[in-house]
Amino acid sequence: MKIPSLYNTLTRKVEPLNPRNPGRIGLYVCGVTVYNLCHIGHARAYVAFDVLLRALRSLGHEVKYVRNFTDVDDKIINAANEQGIAAQQLADRYIETFHQDMRALGCCDADVEPRVSTHIDEIIAMVSTLIERGHAYESCGDVYYAVRSFEGYGKLSGRDIDDMRAGARVTPGDAKKDPLDFALWKAKKPGEPAWDSPWGEGRPGWHIECSAMSHTHLGCDFDIHGGGSDLIFPHHENEIAQSEGATGENFVRHWMHNGFVNVDNTKMSKSLGNFFTIREVMEKYSGEAIRYFLLTTHYRQPINFSDVPLNEAADRIVYLYETLARANETIDTGNTEKEALPCVAELDITGRLEAAICDDLNTPKILCVLADTLRTINSLVDCPQATKGERKRVAATLAVLRQQITPLLAVLAIGQTEPSLWLTTRRDRLAAELGLDLGWVDDRISARQEAKNCGNFALADELREELSGKGIELLDTRKGSVWRLSEEAPEPTPC
Repeated sequence: MKIPSLYNTLTRKVEPLNPRNPGRIGLYVCGVTVYNLCHIGHARAYVAFDVLLRALRSLGHEVKYVRNFTDVDDKIINAANEQGIAAQQLADRYIETFHQDMRALGCCDADVEPRVSTHIDEIIAMVSTLIERGHAYESCGDVYYAVRSFEGYGKLSGRDIDDMRAGARVTPGDAKKDPLDFALWKAKKPGEPAWDSPWGEGRPGWHIECSAMSHTHLGCDFDIHGGGSDLIFPHHENEIAQSEGATGENFVRHWMHNGFVNVDNTKMSKSLGNFFTIREVMEKYSGEAIRYFLLTTHYRQPINFSDVPLNEAADRIVYLYETLARANETIDTGNTEKEALPCVAELDITGRLEAAICDDLNTPKILCVLADTLRTINSLVDCPQATKGERKRVAATLAVLRQQITPLLAVLAIGQTEPSLWLTTRRDRLAAELGLDLGWVDDRISARQEAKNCGNFALADELREELSGKGIELLDTRKGSVWRLSEEAPEPTPC
């Protein structure tokens, strides 16, 4: 069982993962605040950690994946009040859309999906412990974390507490003792959901929720905590202070953070008007194309969102399925009992896949392995070896390559649909968008086949030309004629 090396934000270096229990990994990823549709930045984060999950499991590790929902928050309360519905009704709606979006992107469901609203008791217990241990204090029904009580504050983000203090202020009427302190529990306000607590009715602050939920489901000193780079400070810094302050033990062994999504080299944000929901992007691109695009850049680096790389990703997905379909057809009609050609060993798919995973989850390297394999498959199909004996080995070679590429595609979570079905579905969709009568196309293809069977090749050629005039290219295979849109035919939208 291989142990991957991954960048640890806490130590600021790539280092081997050191599971608390060898072979069993606890993974916690900060989830969404469910008050609106997810955006492409969410897609970047959850696709990255989905590949991590799949990669760890492919190496033989048992992984418990916990991803929370923040369903108690100012944004949820405000949005629900504006719509005249209960906060939990709004949260439930957007939890469902989140699941739909993630599945469309090929992401696995988490093993555990805790909600703040179902972990109030655990949150209250942790806040009480922090007060008892001198790390928190109650003030007018609110409870605050005393940041200066925790000696290690700033170790994740690298910030100096005195520098932070210099830029902070306590506003008149503020119940905090120190401007750096943050809320663990908020006293009830009109129009807000609230729960009973030792400090009166109220609700949790934002940061305490993840400390309580991760501790509940993974315990102390668990293996990996992930999220976007924007969460390093203050959210994850505060999680460390809360969790280690409450337990006296190490909180997390390995911290992982994905890079930002930029639009035209500017950070995506609602205020700049360069903000895209996943659903807006999926009106033009498939989930697989979006996923492929996101994996072309290493997870820690910023990625620039634009139509050019997304179109390229869409083309690569089409190329993937076309190549797999060609390989399957050759395998079905060939002799797979022969010895495979040397190119299988030269590609070293399994070894290179594992090496890329262990190299800080290097998805661009994994995509290079995929590209090399697809190129080899096409060369085998197009240009079989010269000798008769070697030609018989082509099908056997393709069968081995197809088998070895399957785990790689599973880690990337692309190419998971039966290739001929995917291509047919795509072709029919594009043809319908172009206004082609699919029944007419099938009739012309059947008429051409009948003409060929009767030896009327002149009529068969006429029918081929008629179809070609509509942008339809015929491919004669051992299983009969199939068609696709030619390169000259316009495509209304990418795949």
